[in-house]
Amino acid sequence: MDVKEIIARRIALELRSGNLVNLGIGLPTAVASYVPHGVDVFFQAENGLIGMQPLPDPGFADENLSDPGGSFVGAVPGACSFDSCMSFGLIRGGHLDVTVLGGLEVDERGLLANWMVPGKMVPGMGGAMDLVTGSRRVIVAMMHTAKGRPKILRKCTLPLTSTRPVNLIVTELAVLEPTPDGMLLKEVAPGLSAKDVAAATDARLVIPTEIPTMRLTP
Repeated sequence: MDVKEIIARRIALELRSGNLVNLGIGLPTAVASYVPHGVDVFFQAENGLIGMQPLPDPGFADENLSDPGGSFVGAVPGACSFDSCMSFGLIRGGHLDVTVLGGLEVDERGLLANWMVPGKMVPGMGGAMDLVTGSRRVIVAMMHTAKGRPKILRKCTLPLTSTRPVNLIVTELAVLEPTPDGMLLKEVAPGLSAKDVAAATDARLVIPTEIPTMRLTP
């Protein structure tokens, strides 16, 4: 199991039947492949679709169905398409239960930076600002470090996506929850210890006496 699958599997366990869920481009899209059996969620794409699902097999792509990143997707029976005004009305109106986004940095207060890549031309933050601000629950899916440097920091160095803190961060090393006292270490990946997580983290960690192993199956 590679590290991206570990992250996607763990986040999928946070979803509940009936949730309206937005998955950001990149790593978050993999979450849709690991939703537990019997959990029925509705995936929303901010370019105007509710009922998104992964393509069942190569060759099933429809040029009229893509996610916001331009990747082809499928649609469940009864899926609904609409314009961007309706889509962002859902997001800004607080109707999304969960959004899962990638992250470049998260600080110990839970503030996310995920839209500006230093030294690279990027099209802008897209819907990230609206998604973080408007969703009822925000989960960050990201690698714990980049080129050996921590991505979970005392203070972000990149421009913030929103002033609203995220609710949960899932990396290949741990599950963390922002608190007023620092990042609460909720779970540690199999085979690792709190010391391993602390060594890869710049933010202050709140470490309980007992820390469960990260769940990857229901």
